[in-house]
Amino acid sequence: MRRPFFRRPPAPLALAIACAICMPAAAQTTDADGATRLDAVIVTGTRAADRTVLESTSPIDVLDAEDLRRAGVAGGELGSALQTLLPSFNFPRQSNSGGADHVRAAQLRGLSPDQVLVLINGKRRHTSALVSTGSKIGRGTTPVDFNAIPVSAIARIEVLRDGAGAQYGSDAVAGVVNVILDDAADGGAFEASYGLHHTDLAPIGRTLTDGQTSFASAKVGTALGDEGFLRVGLEARNREATNRAGFDQVPPWDRTDANLAVQGRRNYHLGDGESQDLNGWFNTEVPVGETATLYGFGTYHQRDTEGANYYRYPDGEANWPQVYPDGFRPVSIGENLDVGAVAGVRGQWGEWNVDASLNHGRNEFTFRLRDSINASLGPGSPTRFRTGDYAFSQSLLNLDLSRGFETFTDYHTVAAGLELRTERYETGAGDPASYAVGPYTDRPAGSQAGGGLTPQDEADLDRDVASLYASLASSFGERLVTDVAVRYEDYDDFGGELTGRLAARYEFAPAFALRGALSNNFRAPALAQTGYESTSTGYSAAGQIVQGRLLSVNNPIARALGATDLSPEKSINASLGFTSRIGRRFDVALDLFQIEIDDRIALSEAITGDALTAFVDANFDVARIESAQFFVNAADTRTRGAELVANWRDALAGGQLHLTGAWSYAKTELRNVVATPQQLAALDPDYVLFGVEERNTLTDAAPRTRGQFTATWRDDRWHLLARVQRHGSAKRVFNFGGGYEPEQVYGAEWQLDAEVELRLAQRWTLAVGGQNITDEYPDLSNEDIFYFGNLPYDVLSPIGSNGAYWYTRVRYTF
Repeated sequence: MRRPFFRRPPAPLALAIACAICMPAAAQTTDADGATRLDAVIVTGTRAADRTVLESTSPIDVLDAEDLRRAGVAGGELGSALQTLLPSFNFPRQSNSGGADHVRAAQLRGLSPDQVLVLINGKRRHTSALVSTGSKIGRGTTPVDFNAIPVSAIARIEVLRDGAGAQYGSDAVAGVVNVILDDAADGGAFEASYGLHHTDLAPIGRTLTDGQTSFASAKVGTALGDEGFLRVGLEARNREATNRAGFDQVPPWDRTDANLAVQGRRNYHLGDGESQDLNGWFNTEVPVGETATLYGFGTYHQRDTEGANYYRYPDGEANWPQVYPDGFRPVSIGENLDVGAVAGVRGQWGEWNVDASLNHGRNEFTFRLRDSINASLGPGSPTRFRTGDYAFSQSLLNLDLSRGFETFTDYHTVAAGLELRTERYETGAGDPASYAVGPYTDRPAGSQAGGGLTPQDEADLDRDVASLYASLASSFGERLVTDVAVRYEDYDDFGGELTGRLAARYEFAPAFALRGALSNNFRAPALAQTGYESTSTGYSAAGQIVQGRLLSVNNPIARALGATDLSPEKSINASLGFTSRIGRRFDVALDLFQIEIDDRIALSEAITGDALTAFVDANFDVARIESAQFFVNAADTRTRGAELVANWRDALAGGQLHLTGAWSYAKTELRNVVATPQQLAALDPDYVLFGVEERNTLTDAAPRTRGQFTATWRDDRWHLLARVQRHGSAKRVFNFGGGYEPEQVYGAEWQLDAEVELRLAQRWTLAVGGQNITDEYPDLSNEDIFYFGNLPYDVLSPIGSNGAYWYTRVRYTF
């Protein structure tokens, strides 16, 4: 057991994580007494200063701090809280998935994680430095790390479910998540929680208790002068591992006497790895003179995580029995450091509102391995390795101008601005022993479960981006509102692109309105997708040891296999919605959408086999390669979907009752799939550049539907919550070679959550609850996929494979 990089929180006062108070999935927020407020002013998706949720031209979800506090699965995980609250948001738990065990990727509307833009207080957030190459969901992307954003820092979150590239720039294809930080000038809160999984694991016939999670947060604010403030906070979290692996049946090709001696054991790991997190944040404003305000905010995140890898048998070419007589299972270790800070000034310049800011964010990730070996070095090989360093930084200069003016009975807000952005992506080689080719040439080279980055893999890329935008938000009387925006964005490596957006809402009757939007959006390839390379030694999906390379499109080997320069993704978004509010008790919203994306970027299929190895050996002076992949503009896609939400609120038994139903559907289809290049087909007619596994990643791996029904009741002392969720079906497809392509559809699953919170005194509350309290699991994987009993559950279903989770939580406010 490694030593945590910070001390664990003291013995918890409460049990962890919660469930959402209300599901405001159709652009709603909740006030202190639980009644939904449709008149909440929004700042996302429009430049108008007084536009409310009800008047939004596109669907916007507004989640307040109480929603997030009661929905943060595993104590303080923002991504898990958003999945609980938003049916269109998917945040699966990965295992045996390389970097995705350490940095989880999120989807909005079923699209890729790098097609959603994240803002903090309206300012662009940087992405992770780690490329997800071993995952299923988010494969080949560098996602924003939602769990690096402290939950206790958040006042509310606005989620715009629509393309908004013309307003916010590249990446806003599926939508925008805008995190608004707490700005209270006084008071504070302390919260502690503790929880654990208690579950019956059918594949092994045992009852398990694991995944113990403790979480503590504290925040406080103070006034600075008459109108300024400083708000600061700190969080700490410790999560123990879970394991849902089955009994090892041992693959037929590994059934030697030594290997059969470990048959029937739980040699593998399936579930969450250990994790320790430390978060800090601040948010401040200071008036300067009569018309200007200096502001600043920032976040600090440090996380130490462990990830799972396949077990290596005692009698195998990857092992030396002198080192591991019972075989070994390498453990990956992630050291994640994430910081972001913004400083700016806003004020008045004549009739104009002016906002100028500097924004810098950086993510550093170090990958390590323990309980591993470089078999080619012999029994004297190290068993611990540093396999690579990754860094991504982003700096921005923003200048925004806006002003309002009236024309007869109409009101308009015009805005314009510029953004200068620079990005840099770097990778560093691992320990020499992690990639060395030793004297034992009959053994695989490199550290097992992820060979180290070699000097030839190192990348150092940067680029500059400049953009100009203009927008006009208008209210024509009381019935019609519109948003128009245009942006020109220029990349020094991919050229320029003009994007635009037109959205409108028309209230054709006092309680009924139609809204719609049309936009085109642009996403340049990430620097990592352009230049990332890595060398690996591990197990293929079929269970065979493979030495492989992920190549940049500029690598001579990739070029010889048919790689070409990447093109930016371009999309057209269209949506049409209906909203209705009848009295103060009932409201409903239905939105239909279509997103067409050209030149979707994805990883190629893993190209393996003797033909590849012979070709590389004959033409390139590099170490032996048995597998190769590179990024491609894989296909054009079309995603069609619908999102429905309805709310009912009323007084009941001296308190307030709130009922919410929400449902989302998104189906992605492939169009114009990239052809296998002649160079690749000439090596082997069976080679396919973009095959069944990667097609499955884009289309069927994530559930198309998710729905939930939430009921809450509260009075001055009690808050009761019950929520039923339905996670739709998902499909897994493998390509084991030779035409063997097993697949399985995992059926829909139902999940029940519940929580009771009691106000003990004016400042103290105590909550007890559970998530997935009926202890549901995804379908068991079939014999083609469950890897000889070791991995009985897949990672695709949002319900996860940890079973029931029980928690308690205590909170003190002042």
